[in-house]
Amino acid sequence: MKKAASILFAASLTVAGLAACSTGNKEQSSGTDKNGVTTIEFWAAPNPTQQVYWKEVAEEFTKENPKIKVNVSPMKESPTSEASIQSAIAGGSAPTISENINRGFAAQLSESKALVALDELEGWDEVKESRNMTETMNGWEFADGHQYVLPIYSNAMLFGWRLDILKELGYNEPPKTYSEMLDVAEKLKAKYPDKYLWAKADLADPTAWKRWFDFFMLYDAASNGNKFVEGTKFTGEEKAGEQVLGLMDDLRKADALLTRQSKDPFESGLGIFVDVGPWTIPYWAEKFPELKFNETFTLAAPPVPDGMDTENVKTFADTKGLVIYASATKEQQKAAMTFINWVYSNPDNDLKWLEKTSLPPARDDLTTNDTFKAFFDKNPALQPYAAAVPNGIPPMDNSKYNDIQTFIGQHAFNPVVKGEKDPKTGWKDMQKAIEGALK
Repeated sequence: MKKAASILFAASLTVAGLAACSTGNKEQSSGTDKNGVTTIEFWAAPNPTQQVYWKEVAEEFTKENPKIKVNVSPMKESPTSEASIQSAIAGGSAPTISENINRGFAAQLSESKALVALDELEGWDEVKESRNMTETMNGWEFADGHQYVLPIYSNAMLFGWRLDILKELGYNEPPKTYSEMLDVAEKLKAKYPDKYLWAKADLADPTAWKRWFDFFMLYDAASNGNKFVEGTKFTGEEKAGEQVLGLMDDLRKADALLTRQSKDPFESGLGIFVDVGPWTIPYWAEKFPELKFNETFTLAAPPVPDGMDTENVKTFADTKGLVIYASATKEQQKAAMTFINWVYSNPDNDLKWLEKTSLPPARDDLTTNDTFKAFFDKNPALQPYAAAVPNGIPPMDNSKYNDIQTFIGQHAFNPVVKGEKDPKTGWKDMQKAIEGALK
């Protein structure tokens, strides 16, 4: 996931080229044969578990809906899945539907008219209602007021804490505020001078996608989910941004940050705080069995500035979804919505997804719907992610997000972490660079 994000747009085609082809091939047939069967092409993510899932549900769907055939195939990922989609659009061979789309890439495609606005298709409201995802969808509206992506999963990112070490410092639970976090840092350095609160080389790396897993997790919490960029305007909340940068500056001053490369810093106890996605939990279970949930480690929402609500904390959501392409015929678009409605009207399909991928479905009721109870009883470390789904803030819907996030690192986050700039200067320089890019 992170590898793909780091090389987004590597083979981007021109917007003009996309626009020319996204409106569809006039010679394209309706997609419906003489027997009245409409065929739709579905490109699944280049992930074996997701491909298996979609092939299974497509087969079940066709049994109940013989007039619609869903062909499932994996999207190419060379050089990137994004580049393969752009190439298909330009060549007039785009699928009807594909998954694996984040909001930044969707913004680029929607700007070039390559996507259908889902909210304009019959059945969209029924999908949101039947899947119980109204709250989750709140942050997904694009700057033009439309919805182009239906989120399939939402990894509302959490922070891991070494609970065993926290207890040695007198804390029975993770700190929830900045002042508590700084108190932990002070006690940690006093007891263990060679340990750090946050040991992660990425903190000093300007690569764009890395800001999702440090700056935006903290910023979304401090700003209560501010969008940061809306359309062509920078809307970042200065106070929240300076508070986040101020926290990093204070941790630096306390010698609580380690930005050099180190092997498994959290797992070894060199660092006691780290961003954690749900995909990490099964990895730890296999490679680091000594890490036991609520014994040696625990999971928590991002800390917030003092005085903020610590119960319903926003966080960055690593999330992707599906889109319908404008080159599909009206018959195919209608068939696509029928398929999507069928899949998401039954929570058992989301349970199958969860069991195969461990990626939390983007719905509001994961912790209250009995369909998922047995799964989470068996996988308690994934329960906090399920509870956090409604508080997850997706990536910005701007086609220039790669540049924008690079500027966050270059002009603000990285230099503050290194002690080269104060928080106010860092925020000001970053804002100037972003606003220049948005013109």
